[in-house]
Amino acid sequence: MKISTMLSYAGGFKEAARQVTELEKAGLDLVWVAEAYGFDGPSMMGYLAALTETVEIGAAILPIYTRTPTLIAMTAAGLDALSDGRFHLGLGASGPQVIEGFHGVPYTAPLGRTREIVDVCRQVWRREGPLEHDGRYYQMPLPDGQGTGLGKALKIIAHPVRSDIPVWIASLGEKNVAMTAEVADGWIPILFIPEKARDVWGTALDEGAAKRDASRGELMITAGGLLAIGEGEEVTRIRELQRSMVALYVGGMGAKGKNFYNELAIRYGYADEAAQIQDLYLSGKKKEAEALVPDEFLEKTTLCGPEGYIKERLAAFAEAGVTHLQVHPFPQEGQTAADLVSTVKEMLS
Repeated sequence: MKISTMLSYAGGFKEAARQVTELEKAGLDLVWVAEAYGFDGPSMMGYLAALTETVEIGAAILPIYTRTPTLIAMTAAGLDALSDGRFHLGLGASGPQVIEGFHGVPYTAPLGRTREIVDVCRQVWRREGPLEHDGRYYQMPLPDGQGTGLGKALKIIAHPVRSDIPVWIASLGEKNVAMTAEVADGWIPILFIPEKARDVWGTALDEGAAKRDASRGELMITAGGLLAIGEGEEVTRIRELQRSMVALYVGGMGAKGKNFYNELAIRYGYADEAAQIQDLYLSGKKKEAEALVPDEFLEKTTLCGPEGYIKERLAAFAEAGVTHLQVHPFPQEGQTAADLVSTVKEMLS
C-alpha cells in the first residue's frame, strides 16, 4: 500500500503546505485536497505543486456541479502540468445542501453526470480531435436550437503532460460504487470499515468490475483514519476525536431519508444507533448524539494503538483491497507527523 493523507489547513493553508513538504521527505505518496465551501481546491493544489517534488497531489473532491466538464478537464490538465504528472482527479457529487444551497445549482442525476464528465475529460486529454460529446446531460458543441448557433467543436490548445490522468470517484451508494468500479481508476469511500466493506459494497464492486475495461487495471482504493502510535490509553483515546465527525455525518448531513452516511451506518449493522443519532442530532442534541456512536465504529475506522496493533489494522485494510492507506497523523510526545508517516512506511515495506 501507498500512504496518503487529507490536507488539513485549519491553522492556515501555507503552514499546512509546509508540513506536506516534511511528510514528503518521510515517504508520503499522495496528499488529497478538499473543496467543500471554503477556498477553491485548484488554487491550493497549484501552490502545493510548486512547493513539492515527488508527492502526488489529488483533488478529493472537485464537485461535479460547480464546473463544466471541459473546465474540469482543463483544470486537471493544468495541475498535472504544474506538478510534472503528479495529479489525481477526484470527483464527487457533494450533497444537495452545498450544491443547491451554496452554488444554486439543481442536484440532479449525479451518476449520469459523473459518467459523462469522466468520458469528456478523457477525450480532452487524448487530443485525438475536436471535442464532440452528445450526452444526455452535456452536449459539446451545443446542438441546433440552443444558444447562438455559433458553437464550434474545439480541441484543447495546450498539450497535456499525460493523456490519461487518474480519475477517482467518491461514492457510497450501490449504483454509484458500481459505476465507479466500472469507469474510474480509483475509489474514495468514507467511514470505511475494512472487515465489513465486502458485505456492504462487494456486489456493487463486482458488478462494476465485470464491465470494466481491462486496460484500466485494478481499481485503486484510498481509506484509513486517524493515526496514533504508542502505548497506553492516551493513544487509544485519540479515537474519540472521530466521534463528533461520525455523529455529524451520520446524524446531521442531509435530512431524514436523504443522508448517504446514515444509510451506510445502517448497512454496517448499526441501524438502531443510526436512527437515534440522527434524531438527536437534528433536534440539536449533538453531544447526546455523539455519545451513541458505537465504540467499535470508532475503532474500526481509525488506526490508534501500539505498533503491533497498527500492523494488524494495516493487514485488514490491505485484505479489503485498499491501495492507498489514508492517514491523519496525531503525534504523541516526542513524535512528529513525519515520524508517524515514516513508521507506517517501514511497516508497509
